[in-house]
Amino acid sequence: MGGGEEGRRYKKITIGVCVMEKKVKCGSEVFSATMGQILDRLKAFGEFEIIHFGDKVILEEPIERWPICDCLIAFYSSGYPLDKADAYAALRKPFLVNELDPQHLLHDRRKVYERLEMYGISVPRYALVNREVPYQELDYFIEEEDYVEVHGNRFWKPFVEKPVDGDNHSIMIYYPSSAGGGMKELFRKVGNRSSEFHPDVRRVRREGSYIYEEFMPTGGTDVKVYTVGPEYAHAEARKSPVVDGVVMRNPDGKEIRYPVLLTPNEKQMARDVCIAFRQAVCGFDLLRSDGHSYVCDVNGWSFVKNSHKYYDDAACVMRKMFLDAKAPHLSSVIPPILPWKLNEPVQPSEGLTRQGSGIIGTFGQSEELRCVIVVIRHGDRTPKQKVKLKVTEEKLLNLMLKYNGGRPRSETKLKSAVQLQDLLDATRMLVPRSRPGRGSDSEAEDLEHAEKLRQVKAVLEEGGHFSGIYRKVQLKPLKWVKVPKSNGEGEEERPIEALMVLKYGGVLTHAGRKQAEELGRYFRNNMYPGEGTGLLRLHSTYRHDLKIYSSDEGRVQMSAAAFAKGLLDLEGQLTPILVSLVSKDSSMLDGLENASIEMEEAKARLNEIITSGARTIQSSGTSEYPWMTDGAGLPSNASELLPKLVTLTKKVTEQVRLLAKDEDETLTETSPYDVIPPYDQAKALGKTNIDIDRIAAGLPCGSEGFLLMYARWRKLERDLYNERKEYDLLHNAHLNLEGLDELFKVAQIARRLLGKILIDLRNTCEEALDVAELKSNQDKCSAKTETDDKDFLPKLSTKNDDTRRSSTTSEVSMDQDDDEEKETKYRLDPKYANVRTPERHVRTRLYFTSESHIHSLMNVLRYCNLDESLQGEASLVCQTALERLYKTKELDYMSYIVIRMFENTEVALEDPTRFRIELTFSRGADLSPLEMKDSKAASLHQEHTLPIMGPERLQEVGSCLTLEKMQKMIRPFAMPAEDFPPSSTPAGFSGYFSKSASVLERLVNLWPFHKNAHTNGK
Repeated sequence: MGGGEEGRRYKKITIGVCVMEKKVKCGSEVFSATMGQILDRLKAFGEFEIIHFGDKVILEEPIERWPICDCLIAFYSSGYPLDKADAYAALRKPFLVNELDPQHLLHDRRKVYERLEMYGISVPRYALVNREVPYQELDYFIEEEDYVEVHGNRFWKPFVEKPVDGDNHSIMIYYPSSAGGGMKELFRKVGNRSSEFHPDVRRVRREGSYIYEEFMPTGGTDVKVYTVGPEYAHAEARKSPVVDGVVMRNPDGKEIRYPVLLTPNEKQMARDVCIAFRQAVCGFDLLRSDGHSYVCDVNGWSFVKNSHKYYDDAACVMRKMFLDAKAPHLSSVIPPILPWKLNEPVQPSEGLTRQGSGIIGTFGQSEELRCVIVVIRHGDRTPKQKVKLKVTEEKLLNLMLKYNGGRPRSETKLKSAVQLQDLLDATRMLVPRSRPGRGSDSEAEDLEHAEKLRQVKAVLEEGGHFSGIYRKVQLKPLKWVKVPKSNGEGEEERPIEALMVLKYGGVLTHAGRKQAEELGRYFRNNMYPGEGTGLLRLHSTYRHDLKIYSSDEGRVQMSAAAFAKGLLDLEGQLTPILVSLVSKDSSMLDGLENASIEMEEAKARLNEIITSGARTIQSSGTSEYPWMTDGAGLPSNASELLPKLVTLTKKVTEQVRLLAKDEDETLTETSPYDVIPPYDQAKALGKTNIDIDRIAAGLPCGSEGFLLMYARWRKLERDLYNERKEYDLLHNAHLNLEGLDELFKVAQIARRLLGKILIDLRNTCEEALDVAELKSNQDKCSAKTETDDKDFLPKLSTKNDDTRRSSTTSEVSMDQDDDEEKETKYRLDPKYANVRTPERHVRTRLYFTSESHIHSLMNVLRYCNLDESLQGEASLVCQTALERLYKTKELDYMSYIVIRMFENTEVALEDPTRFRIELTFSRGADLSPLEMKDSKAASLHQEHTLPIMGPERLQEVGSCLTLEKMQKMIRPFAMPAEDFPPSSTPAGFSGYFSKSASVLERLVNLWPFHKNAHTNGK
């Protein structure tokens, strides 16, 4: 029945709205509030009478004088008398949309998690710390630098700290020292901010009771789910406050959210939440992490804002709810035309243009960008350094025993702040007050030992706090003696000499961060051709599938975070961005062990060529292809230049020594126990600009003092030339003197990375074809779809889902399937998205790594056609690009290789030309300050930042490299998909996950909302 004749034959059902007035606006403003929008639609059916209780009645009148109603909408908000409303419900017994007694649970996060677990709903791994009084010491709670432990349950940073009070929204995230440390506070939106980062806060709160839980990396997106009864759920995605705390708003000032589809498993979770808390209208927060979903908060009564389609659905669902409860004899079928006549504002449909190549030339309006894969070298870094010295001092040997469990033959690694502080304290006491003059050989050895101790002390004193991302120390015992045990019973071993190895440096500089951020901005504006803001629009609408991977090195991780900041137009410091958006994969982006033998052979061959001045033309090399020669690119008089290089190095070293001598004499005038005001390296690395005050004072850039600068140049001098040995140029990697034969073998370095790239391309291709097939089928049955649209609340066929799942999983390996599950799962909801092409999806994979991987990958692209299995094939790289690469001095900081895949939607699905690959590369910051003579040179000297060279083509203009050929050429050098081990989760970065459903199961969700007759959700 509609809101007409049949409705007038029966007494109207009364709906009591017993909520605080701030939650529902009445009168002329009714349409400006979400609640008002839905109540107005209910009234339009003609079956209901709405009674607003009002604040005066709720707060001042006894429940006996409250209006009597058939159905009651009542929920808690600040100042609301929940117990009083509960008593009214017990007295009058109306139908409750949301039951009142369970609402008490929502004020205590402990009870919320307990109820969720009771109903089998996944929550993050967590533990409770209950205090009866503030700052109460608890024997089951332990806090260390990078973790807390509760009842033996350890939570590595990053972890989340939530007050147990559900009304306290001050939630903290603590970050690991390896990512720079610090804490981010999340809070209710204040203006344009929803969180704040505090880099100096490292200790957890102790003034109350808290829940500690594992931090779930969600790719920078939160999902809010809104139920209206157990059979309906609407979900919206927004930028997570953990990224940079800046709220994304539209021109009207409202937070930007995008409706997304729920998976079958998530729809069941929504139903379970609704039932578990007996709240028909209920909002909750969903975390999607590595292919699994977790509920992390339940809010109670919540409505979606600014969605007229949602208002329609919610009104229809609630109408059926009320009729079933109070008038089951009446029909609850939705009328063909909804009774309200609202002039709904028409929201502009977003029309991203078809994607053509922005670099090589347009291939027609039929092409769409499908995939962007980039392998990027880290940004500018400080020099990597190592200090080795043999120590016999009792204090240092005791320190080694303290941290290795008292085992005399075991080495010790010192990385934590406490450990490094202990070492600094011991070193300060051992460094001599003054430098003695040079005398005998033994005195010379003592002098060198003292100098190295001074260097260790200087390195440890650098920075406002310690962090393993900047420095680490190894102590390895070398000699032992037998000594009587302290209790007089027998003997025990005692170390008398150990090798101390201090590694430091290799840290991303202010210039490195600036380079990475600017390159991210360049990619945002140029790699994703389209309208307006390009990538930002694509990313924010949930059609952009972005994953960022990094090796384990701090400079690489920070480069990735800075790039992400520029790419996604984020604000604030890098630590929260790093933890939220960057995944570590050291096995793919770090490991060099697979090619260690070949690397040593290549180094030996290069050393032979350099020192002898010889050239050997390989059998495959000709004068026409000079890059086919071992030592190609090496100056013809390299052996003659070496003595000059040594002389110049000694000259620079002596100048720095004099500066260091002046600095050291100033420092020795103070007591060795005085705490020198430290230069905070951690804060310096958070800047994109140089420290002008240090430069003006004539000090080295960054945090390095003259003493450490001298040690660095002295070491370089010794490594370059040693009187007792031949010339050794292994440290001159920047000469980039690779020989084809050797480095062709070293392609093994990137074997796993190449395998992952092929999987990325294959998954994107299969997904695009699945979407094309589904769209084709959808077009064929569009007439039927229009008829089905009249049915309300459809349900995806579980049987159909199972069929799709079984047919897909049998074709791929477990790891491939797992990779697909994690990476291609989530989509816009086409019913609510308000965009023309909600099924369109672009996958981006960013791999940040070191120079060796960039070289290895480039060598495969250049020379893969020389493999025996590919004889006769043309190279992936054209002749002009090969010549350019030959003349390229170095793949410098922020050098990158881009693989973009386009789909031509106008050719047949089976046509090889449907998917085209585009290859480009950049030499990075491959420009010497000495080469810059123009106006940019002055700017360069002021900012200490080299510009990054633009992208260059690896293919001829107009050429078409198909995906099929790319796969054929790369496959011999790539790790087969079936050889990929199960993906590992880095310690302290995420939890334990399992697979959910398959690609085809997810893609069926692209079909229209109104599909079948029954559903658990939308």
